[in-house]
Amino acid sequence: MVKIRLQRGGAKKRPFYHIVVTDQRYARDGRYIERLGFFNPVAIGGEVPLRLDVERVEFWKGQGAQLSERVTNLVKSFNRFGEGEAAKRAAPPESKAKEAPNQQVPAGATGDVSEAAAGDASEESKPAS
Repeated sequence: MVKIRLQRGGAKKRPFYHIVVTDQRYARDGRYIERLGFFNPVAIGGEVPLRLDVERVEFWKGQGAQLSERVTNLVKSFNRFGEGEAAKRAAPPESKAKEAPNQQVPAGATGDVSEAAAGDASEESKPAS
């Protein structure tokens, strides 16, 4: 049976999927008949999250191809929003540590012994003449 499903690519912790037509007996990332588009679930900013050739999807459905559950949802999303808007994500929030301004430490607050105190300590250890 012919299926339209996702084929995983990308780096560790940065998935990228190709939407492919393949025989169901082939491995997930193995051989395929035709590539129909891609899905980038971690797309942010100006990156395109989903591109799909809808005409070819309809052709393969007419030939008896079965869509996986995830691909069915992606096709619906693509038909509803179009290429640039489908599954759009906002940029992740920046941490508070990056937002904090560079703090300057006031003099004497570093925990170091000041020169005057160090001078007093050295005078006390000297014998009186």
